[in-house]
Amino acid sequence: MAKAYERIADDLRRRIRAGEWSPGERLPAETKLVEDFRKSLPTVRQALGVLQAEGLIEKQHGRGNVVRKARRPVTRTNERHQWEKGRARQTLEERQQTGATERDTGLSVSDLVFSAEFKEIEADDDLAQAFDVPVGTRLLERVYRTRYREEEAPFNVSRSRLLYETAAANPELLDESKEPWPGGTQNQLHTVGIEVDRVIERVTARPPTIEETEELGLTAGVAVMVLRKTSIDTDGRVVEVADVTLPGDRTVLEFTTPLTRWDA
Repeated sequence: MAKAYERIADDLRRRIRAGEWSPGERLPAETKLVEDFRKSLPTVRQALGVLQAEGLIEKQHGRGNVVRKARRPVTRTNERHQWEKGRARQTLEERQQTGATERDTGLSVSDLVFSAEFKEIEADDDLAQAFDVPVGTRLLERVYRTRYREEEAPFNVSRSRLLYETAAANPELLDESKEPWPGGTQNQLHTVGIEVDRVIERVTARPPTIEETEELGLTAGVAVMVLRKTSIDTDGRVVEVADVTLPGDRTVLEFTTPLTRWDA
């Protein structure tokens, strides 16, 4: 037999899905729910906690429990890298038309708010191994955040690293005010004579940190995916290592794998 808080959660879930409360609309106050269901406040709060964990509602400061608006979905395919490479040698005017985020979200440039933070760092054990360089090697770390103008949280947080001496070959690559860069990283690398040959992506999942929960606007129980993207040039050198933290509640990873046909 279902417990009291489960029955309350079932009832509220059904009413939310039936449209009794619209996205962004407040649920009745907890004291009203106590009265309606004739159960204790802890039981009602336990039921609300279930709905929060499912992503149906969220608790907003000063407003109470609110039906959660669906976040803008992002579909990230592995075809995006060839698409970006195809644009790397296009004219500035052509590259300014759209970018990878617009491709992933279906939004336009005017729909997006972008930020970039650059700093020089030293390679730790992990990054030294990834780049096959000594620990302490100078790197340029670029932290990118892009969000839908109607939402507060970014789609993801991307930490991209380049070898500092590689980026310094074009001083503009060291200037965060030049972002968002039309054509993305592959065009940036093209400006210093580098052609990307292949991209390796590894995806893991884990619970978010407190900071990630706040920054990405995650509800309880939502995991993050961490995508390690390694770009390798035509000489076999690692030229970029990026770690992208993706919210599990609004990200779709889609992979298309061409297969060689059998001989007739």
